[in-house]
Amino acid sequence: MPASNKSLNPFNLFIYCLAFTSGFSIMGIELLAGRILAPFFGSSVHIWGSIITVFMLSLSLGYLFGGKLSTKSASLSRYGLIFILASITILPVVTSSQWLMESIFLTIEDSRYGSLLASTVLFFIPTVILGMLSPYSVRLLVTNSNESGQVAGKLYFVSTLGSALGTIITSFYFVMWFEINTIIVSFSLILGLLGLLAVIVDKISLNNTSTATGSTCDV
Repeated sequence: MPASNKSLNPFNLFIYCLAFTSGFSIMGIELLAGRILAPFFGSSVHIWGSIITVFMLSLSLGYLFGGKLSTKSASLSRYGLIFILASITILPVVTSSQWLMESIFLTIEDSRYGSLLASTVLFFIPTVILGMLSPYSVRLLVTNSNESGQVAGKLYFVSTLGSALGTIITSFYFVMWFEINTIIVSFSLILGLLGLLAVIVDKISLNNTSTATGSTCDV
């Protein structure tokens, strides 16, 4: 944990980078959801209404669960595990979306409800998990309750900036350069690797702390 939130030390910078990446990924995936559902349900306003509703509801639950989880011995390792879990739950969007949407399309005639169900099945769980990251990030950064508001403001600024860039870069460039599945897998891999890095950094930090404590005791 950082000694103070006033300076942008390496720990804080790492958390901000992770929060930025999660925000980028959330909006990138949300935009791609429209492209994924379009072949079966179209791209009309009610399709986007279904997608936005699922993402907003998922994020709201993620914020709630992440806030509760952060009160129970918050650590960088657990934070990293959330990234890894998000990475894993994103992959079914690539592996299972086609047959799933085909089944829903053949079962539910109304595209409004079909798109709502497809959006829920494909994106609800990974978005809930991604939503957990913001409140958990705040918990890791805050060491002084007097600075909690300022820290939360900075964190949500960074995360929302990531979302804005994720929106424009994905819509302007990624969809022109890469296949949809390639982009989704890339988001998944990046989140998973960052989560693994967070776990490794935490383990190294704990080992260094234990070594330093042991040396002090010997002296």
